[in-house]
Amino acid sequence: MNAKLLFRAICFGALATASHAAQNLESDFRKNGDAVVAAFEPARQVLQTSSAVMRDGRKDIAYGTVVSADGYILSKASEIQNVASLTVIVDATKYDARVVAVDAIWDVALVKIDAQGLKPVVYATEADVPQGTWVVANGATSLTRRRALPGIISAKPREIQASGGAALGVVIKEKSKAEVADVNEHSGAHEAGLQKGDVLVAIDGKKITKSEDLMAALKEKKAGSTVKVTFRRNGKEETIEVRLAARGEMYEEKTRNDEMSGEYSQRRTGFPKVIQHDILGRKDSVGGPLLDLDGRCVGMNIARADRAQSFAIPVSELKTLAEKLVKDAGK
Repeated sequence: MNAKLLFRAICFGALATASHAAQNLESDFRKNGDAVVAAFEPARQVLQTSSAVMRDGRKDIAYGTVVSADGYILSKASEIQNVASLTVIVDATKYDARVVAVDAIWDVALVKIDAQGLKPVVYATEADVPQGTWVVANGATSLTRRRALPGIISAKPREIQASGGAALGVVIKEKSKAEVADVNEHSGAHEAGLQKGDVLVAIDGKKITKSEDLMAALKEKKAGSTVKVTFRRNGKEETIEVRLAARGEMYEEKTRNDEMSGEYSQRRTGFPKVIQHDILGRKDSVGGPLLDLDGRCVGMNIARADRAQSFAIPVSELKTLAEKLVKDAGK
């Protein structure tokens, strides 16, 4: 019996049982109960071989999506960057890993491991997934076994605009020549390595001598885009690319819904296009593939937004992004 028929049988049986038990589903038949999860075993097997667990030491920090047989894996950049000891588990094998390319707009990092013969995800051919479609993602995982979590596509594809406008993420010291007094730990400036004491010289070639110059240089920029920051440290000038973060990403402003949502992704806005689903994954369950019932990849999870919304990069954009990052890494 395939997953679709088995799932219908389980739901029918569960509902029949529930009608005699105070109209309450037994835990085994609830959305993520063992019996329901078992119906998605074929998709779980795809997760086992084509998704990865990203680790910092012994701590799971995100998931990954295998995109090539020779060891290229996509993950959520802001969850894995600046990790001192990044390792990756594919199926049940552990590898040392390194970040080889980053796309700041999508918040996606390309990771390389020394492996051959991996099973990359098979992309779905449909560009858009209709609302109500069943999807499957990684849930809690052990060292050797993935656990599938089911859900449905719950909204139409759309852009998620950045909250609060764009900011570099630094504080300029008063009465100084653009000396950095502080760096926000959730900012692109922190990701890129800017430090307290650095002196800003230019943004995209525009001279910076005071905080007003910095505000003017960023006025028309969008969160998620990058700028070239020229700065001076220990008498030497250097230019680096820095992602502009949304102000809401750096300075947490919780709504009542946020307070009731448990942990969610630090970056959850500023994506050009997402598909939305209702899988209740953890904060660190982003980065893995989102599959349909045939085990085909319809997207990559990029943010847990709140208790009812998770976002994934749609398959068309994901495929293009993977090809670009692999090409960039090979230059």
